[in-house]
Amino acid sequence: MRTITIKLSLTEDIKDFVRVTSKYNYDIDLRSGRYIIDAKSILGIFSLDLSKPIEVDIHDNNCDDLVNDLQQFVIEE
Repeated sequence: MRTITIKLSLTEDIKDFVRVTSKYNYDIDLRSGRYIIDAKSILGIFSLDLSKPIEVDIHDNNCDDLVNDLQQFVIEE
């Protein structure tokens, strides 16, 4: 499993994020506080507090392609 931190600010960002994650067959979760939702669920993402950074848990060890596709959303810590 690999974890990255992202920020989704605009509605367009969320749509792009879901479009990217939906291309991959493995499980991808978003964590915000105590909430965990499916990263491929646009409605689930809107239920999160988007004013804070979100953790992306990728449940696959060979996920470099996905991480590269998500670079526009990644924040440095």
